[in-house]
Amino acid sequence: MLTQKKVRGATRGGATEHAYITLRSEILNGNFAEGERLTEAMLAETLGLSRTPVRDALGRLIVEGLVARGPGYGVRVVSFSEDEIGQVFAIRELLETYAVKRAALEADEEDIAALRALADEMKSYIPPQSESDLTRLSAANQEFHKRIILAAGSPRLATLLNMTIDMALVFRTYRLYSQRDLLRSSRHHEEIVDAIEGREPQWAASVMRSHLLAAAATARRRR
Repeated sequence: MLTQKKVRGATRGGATEHAYITLRSEILNGNFAEGERLTEAMLAETLGLSRTPVRDALGRLIVEGLVARGPGYGVRVVSFSEDEIGQVFAIRELLETYAVKRAALEADEEDIAALRALADEMKSYIPPQSESDLTRLSAANQEFHKRIILAAGSPRLATLLNMTIDMALVFRTYRLYSQRDLLRSSRHHEEIVDAIEGREPQWAASVMRSHLLAAAATARRRR
């Protein structure tokens, strides 16, 4: 539940950013339940803002897939059925194992160095000591998977992944990880880089498959 807080003297851009960051954090942390209805009037009052920056913030969250427009002036926090979760991770398994096999053959030294740096960065935030650490960890994880797709050198594959992967589910799943889950994920990332650097596509695909199967299990277990 949002804590009421007045924001004084903020420009429209600053107020929108404040509303966006606050609402996004509340949704990802599970403080708004899946399917919960949110209204501009309620959010504006709680945040101490006018409706305009709240409306702008909700627009950004709709684009990200964290909320969906409902009837009238309200939106609802997106919800995922067990079948939808299964579909998302099954699609990721098919596409990302193919991507990492291509990356093991196509990645250059810059790609490998970037992936290694991201794997090291994620490891440095485990265990997360703050909400900021968790945000950085989640962002680095997202960038790691994007970099593999970039290294695969297939614009068609990148388009397919962007069309089919629901980032709202990915963000939420990562925030459900226990310290043990995070450590396992970190080891997977390091081994994926080792496999790409060693030009071993089957090894890379095997680790990526384990990585995604573990993520899917976490998403189901912690619902």
